[in-house]
Amino acid sequence: MVTQLSGFPNPVHDTQQTFRALLEALARPGMMQVAVSITPPRGLVPSCAAAALTLFDLETPLWVQPGLSKDVHNWLLFHTGCPFTDHPQEAEFALLWNIDTMPDLTSFNWGTPEYPEASTSLLLQCADVSSDDWVTLKGPGIAGEINIDLPVSAEFWRQWHTMTEHYPLGVDAWCFRGDQILGIPRTACPNRPLP
Repeated sequence: MVTQLSGFPNPVHDTQQTFRALLEALARPGMMQVAVSITPPRGLVPSCAAAALTLFDLETPLWVQPGLSKDVHNWLLFHTGCPFTDHPQEAEFALLWNIDTMPDLTSFNWGTPEYPEASTSLLLQCADVSSDDWVTLKGPGIAGEINIDLPVSAEFWRQWHTMTEHYPLGVDAWCFRGDQILGIPRTACPNRPLP
């Protein structure tokens, strides 16, 4: 049974270590961080599963992009107790496994001028290590500019660029590959002509 797949070997230490990696990823956009290694159910990237164990709890509504297996839902529910929602706007976190078919960024909660932190945070699972499609980011936490390589479409970056014009509203995102975490805060803006 999928619930027999364990979570963190050392919950207190591993949660703290993963939380530090998540914070560091957003503080240093484009710089890869490393999560605690665990064995999640099929369909979850290990670093994303570690983030889920760290961030989700009984009071964090989660929207999961349709198509992930019931095993993933059961594992998340067993280990975190998080409530699931069918509406992206209601989610504190959104778990995305296929960036090409994800909803538009406007589908998620961007927060309010009074509470911009009440927005949805995106957990983007990236299967490919290299896409050969480099994007240059600029913004706070980036010394000048930084090039990142993510398998996402130009349409994603167009939407992201539009979103940054509404700062402090918007979403923050973490991208997960293997045991690696890359952060893209709403302050990071693609610095290239978008087709």
